[in-house]
Amino acid sequence: MTDRPAAHPAPNPPPLIVAASVAGVQGAVLLLLAILEFASVTSGRLAFGLSTAGFFAAYGVVLIAAAVALWRRQGWSRGPVLITQLIFLGIAWNLREHVLLAIVLAVVALVVLAGMVSKDTMAVLDGTADADADDPDQPSASSD
Repeated sequence: MTDRPAAHPAPNPPPLIVAASVAGVQGAVLLLLAILEFASVTSGRLAFGLSTAGFFAAYGVVLIAAAVALWRRQGWSRGPVLITQLIFLGIAWNLREHVLLAIVLAVVALVVLAGMVSKDTMAVLDGTADADADDPDQPSASSD
């Protein structure tokens, strides 16, 4: 064992933390919807109910995995999280006659989108944030 402290990467930027956290909650809500759909399956709508519950469950698991991957700074997680927010914006538009629900869905999606396209989040997911901090000869991104 060595007494040297392990090198720790810089902490995740707040926009990334918010985006990953909200995406994880969205995934959990999808899992809850899957459970509720499965519980309401009747013999008259067996195939539809089971396929819908399966879709919600699979999507929820993928979204939670993407949220964890975001937290761990894995770039592949951008796609599932971004497309989910675009879908949520479309759902909000389709539910615009239910104003409160539409506003909540749209605001949540816009918060995650803003966190995902933040300069700090993009730098962390691209792997350039730690490199810039470690290399004093590199001009910082804020000097533009």
